[in-house]
Amino acid sequence: MKRNVYLKMMPLDQAREKFLSCLDWIALAGSETIPTSEALGRVTAKVVLARYSSPSYHAAAMDGIAVNAQDTYGATQEHPLTLELERQAFWVNTGNPLPAGCNAVIMVEQVHQPGEGLAEIRAAAFPWQHVRRVGEDIVSQELMFGHHHRLGPADVAALLTSGVFEVEVLRRPKVAIIPTGFELVDWREAREKQPGPGAIMETNSLFLASLVAQAGGEPVVLDKVTDDFEAIKAAVEGALATDAHMVMLNAGASAGSKDYSAHVIADLGEVLVHGITVIPGKPSILGRAQGKAVVGSPGYPVSSWVCFDQFIAPALAAMQGQAAPQRETVQAVPARRLPSKLGREEFLRVHLGRVGEQVVATPLKRGAGAITSLTRADGLLRIPADSEGLEEGVPAEAELLGPRDRLENTLVVVGSHDVTLDLLGDHLKRLDPRLHLSSSHLGSLAGIMAIKGGRCHLGGTHLLDPETGEYNVSYLQRYLKGVPVRLVTLAMRQQGLLVKPGNPKGITALADLGREDVVLVNRQAGSGTRVLLDYELKKMGLDPANIRGYDQEEYTHMAVAVQVLAGGADVGLGILAAAKALGLEFIPVMEERYDLCIPQEYWDDHRVVALRQVLASPEFRRQVDALGGYDVSPMGTIAWEG
Repeated sequence: MKRNVYLKMMPLDQAREKFLSCLDWIALAGSETIPTSEALGRVTAKVVLARYSSPSYHAAAMDGIAVNAQDTYGATQEHPLTLELERQAFWVNTGNPLPAGCNAVIMVEQVHQPGEGLAEIRAAAFPWQHVRRVGEDIVSQELMFGHHHRLGPADVAALLTSGVFEVEVLRRPKVAIIPTGFELVDWREAREKQPGPGAIMETNSLFLASLVAQAGGEPVVLDKVTDDFEAIKAAVEGALATDAHMVMLNAGASAGSKDYSAHVIADLGEVLVHGITVIPGKPSILGRAQGKAVVGSPGYPVSSWVCFDQFIAPALAAMQGQAAPQRETVQAVPARRLPSKLGREEFLRVHLGRVGEQVVATPLKRGAGAITSLTRADGLLRIPADSEGLEEGVPAEAELLGPRDRLENTLVVVGSHDVTLDLLGDHLKRLDPRLHLSSSHLGSLAGIMAIKGGRCHLGGTHLLDPETGEYNVSYLQRYLKGVPVRLVTLAMRQQGLLVKPGNPKGITALADLGREDVVLVNRQAGSGTRVLLDYELKKMGLDPANIRGYDQEEYTHMAVAVQVLAGGADVGLGILAAAKALGLEFIPVMEERYDLCIPQEYWDDHRVVALRQVLASPEFRRQVDALGGYDVSPMGTIAWEG
């Protein structure tokens, strides 16, 4: 087999139009008749008419007496009228049929009994007063629901009330999902031991099946197939022979020598589109065979999600007679400049939160394999294919992935990374389930500049002033002139060298970074850890140009720790909590103060008030202390105000 080459990549809108017009989706789905009692969430296949009227008799709408309105005329407060029970007036309860000859009900509160068998009234009734007339709600043979109506709880009750005990509905779209790849390991086989190098835990089929079910379809996950043309072809042929309406091949969609999905689809039918000008999701394959849709979904989870979101979800909606799902949008300003590749529309996952009068979007990981960028995302920024990116602070349209009110309850934090911030977010949610914390790890200086630009509620900072040896204050005085802020201490923490267990390179101090056999993983420029490292190197007279790996940068302490653990570097500067979390050895260098810089204008914001409550919580302090390398005694104190 030849490698797939993307010579005819198609723009997203054009690809979607071609795919959605390639089949008669309603006819493909077909219909079935089911008990109405089981029809919740199903979609009507045709017009539904009522069999019975409701109510089917004139019914009392109140407790009281049923009367003929004409017999009550003339009754007033000054001239009460006495009616004879069981001849002119009849006791009824709500829902009772009206006795013959009656056309009104007088509420029991307005009825007096001057004697046995008598009822006195002091106001006349009018015809059909407090009466539910025949067919008031439903009239026999009236239209209950038209074609393609999704039935809700009240709809099911209304159908049963109208005597419709069976209803013809569209069949649930059935999607056969075939995972492919020789490297796949069933997630159930990984309970006892993590898969080794080269092995990939097969979770995409469960992910896609959940998306199908969420979209109203019925997923059928088939056995995984190795990277073999004939084996994949046989699996697709078998799936096409079932009652599935669509077949999805997961992975094998790209241009590798073992990527057979496009070849299989072409052999069995027709490839409509292979390659779409989007990031992620470029390798998506859209095709058809034997009158059914066949989709080649990329193997990376975020690429797979984009493929599902843009093509499969609209197709499943079409099979259910529904419009393609549309998300609510807001105007959001990026927290920083977001460069993007020209010629590709990018689906960028972001945190969203309202800061002042604007919604701020802080980017999450961009990799197609970063499924956590979906679990943590509040929205999507779609960077057009004809754009080289979005500018910091310039409004752009964002699609919401959650409810709009989440924007008002998200605390936006930009600045230096600390592992306690995740713990802080968890405690905020426990304090108030509405609250969320969006933390963007761009470095201490970036946090200060985000405060200056009004793009966050607070920033995490631990910037050492080389002239004074003090933390943070001089930077705030320099960059935040005219912006009243309070500097609240989160904790004192240990910074040191992270090395592999056993310290195989025998690293003992920062001076070892200059050795030829030692490779460093660094923090990004502008981070407090980078400032600290540069300060210490300058004191020692060690030129960064002579340090291997100095330009290898990561944005968080945990990312540094992972690089050391995985062998991408021999050493990194970071906090004890990160080393402890991943089982690395830690060589202390110094203690530093990590602060939260909070603008005065947000001091009494409900999100910041909740944060201050968490900082005062003994339970939160105990959990931070247990992470290792923290002194929580100054937590919550105001270190500086200006």
